[in-house]
Amino acid sequence: MNTLTLGVIIIVYIFFVVYLGYLGYRRTKSSTDFLLGGRKTNPFIMALSYGATFISTSAIVGFGGISATFGMGIQWLCLLNMLMGVIIAFIFFGKRTRKLGAKHNAHTFSQLLGLHYGSRTVQVFIAAIIFIGMPLYAAVVMKGGAVFIEEAFGIDYNFALLSFTLIVAAYVISGGIKGVLYTDALQGIIMFLSTSFLLMWFYNTMGFGFSEGNRQLSELAASVPDKLRALGHQGWTAMPMTGSPQWFTLVTSLILGVGIGCLAQPQLAVRFMMVDSNKQISRGVLIGCIFIFFTVGVVYHIGPLTNLYFIKHDGLLATQMTPDLDKIIPLFISRALPDWFGAVFMLCILSAGMSTLSSHFHTMGASLGVDIFPRLTQNSGKRSSLGVRFGVTCAIVISYIICYTLSANIIARGTALFMGVCAATFLPAYFCSLYWKKANRTGALASLWTGALASFICMVFLHRAEAAPIGICKALTGRDVLIDIYPWFAVDPIVFALPLSVVAMIAGTYLGKRK
Repeated sequence: MNTLTLGVIIIVYIFFVVYLGYLGYRRTKSSTDFLLGGRKTNPFIMALSYGATFISTSAIVGFGGISATFGMGIQWLCLLNMLMGVIIAFIFFGKRTRKLGAKHNAHTFSQLLGLHYGSRTVQVFIAAIIFIGMPLYAAVVMKGGAVFIEEAFGIDYNFALLSFTLIVAAYVISGGIKGVLYTDALQGIIMFLSTSFLLMWFYNTMGFGFSEGNRQLSELAASVPDKLRALGHQGWTAMPMTGSPQWFTLVTSLILGVGIGCLAQPQLAVRFMMVDSNKQISRGVLIGCIFIFFTVGVVYHIGPLTNLYFIKHDGLLATQMTPDLDKIIPLFISRALPDWFGAVFMLCILSAGMSTLSSHFHTMGASLGVDIFPRLTQNSGKRSSLGVRFGVTCAIVISYIICYTLSANIIARGTALFMGVCAATFLPAYFCSLYWKKANRTGALASLWTGALASFICMVFLHRAEAAPIGICKALTGRDVLIDIYPWFAVDPIVFALPLSVVAMIAGTYLGKRK
């Protein structure tokens, strides 16, 4: 594709994004509009925004590369995304969250739990975890978008990252959540159409159908590199060997971390408080499931099949084409698909990244401007959004800086890490606020502190994937991890931290009641 055509496509896309952001700005009149869209969001837009926020560049670029390496086993994550992230989230969490949010007139996830438990400390603690931890997630999403642009079009990484960030910043800071919702809906539609076309084009290009592709991929098991085979790899249509290092990474870190962690994502939970009835939440379930199936489901399916393409054309496996797993899907798109689709799929990547980033920045800005420093935000009027806009600006700058510190192969792992921390820290207190009337402030605080500290200790001293790069354990003890006995250093922190957080919630509630 020539530069002129590519430029026209990008300019048209940016025009629509800017216009929708401006539309959100014009319709934002108060803090409730800026934070929750006035609580009258259309259910179709809410569901698309939820899905687009859920599915980021980390799902397409990062987890796509993981699927190309680990195989079809990552499809269990797609199933959990639909079951936990949509069906259970909408029906069992969403309806009660909307009701509780309306009862307390809460505008943020932190405020929702803080008001429910009658604790300013709970509100500030949750907001602090969001503002400190979410920049890592935002940074990996930013990197995913920039890496794709760099790999697919030969654009300088620094320029791609800066442009990507500035576009998102423009409509989040100006348009608030309405600008985010409108652009999310557009970006969700682009993602749905792009991934659907990707699936059809791949099978048409390769000249075989689903069954034949699965058969050839199964026969490719004999070509698994010795390095991967030693980690438990048994082929791209089979799960890793149970109990192997690769099995622990796939099951405990990626599938459980993201599959369960999606229930306690602040930027997703707040979507339920944007509609004015439970019927509207119910209407979003089917839309959400279809969206997940045709976005991440397609990418997780195509990922392993890229090995067949690279074997056919280059005689190499996907992981042999590039050592950076985050570049496998961008490389495949640039090599296997027509030039015009490369531009279209770039819009898909941009859409995935921008929709998620806009929600992240908005959530972090609200945490700083509403929950931690409420004096920055007035109770009513246009000026009520100034504190949040300041928080959004700070969040963008922090995430941008972190992005330059990230190593290769970090996109999927960083996503799973943040979601696992959210599950261990927030999920017990969040669930009990909806279903356990006896739950109190003492239990909530005990659970929040236990989940956060247990996650931190595991990451720094026990789980080698994080402990070794961080280096604190090495500096203090001379070893990468405290327990250097397999499989303890391979088990994800969520396996330890979430049960401890649940126990702390129950014990703290009964101790607090007795006191």
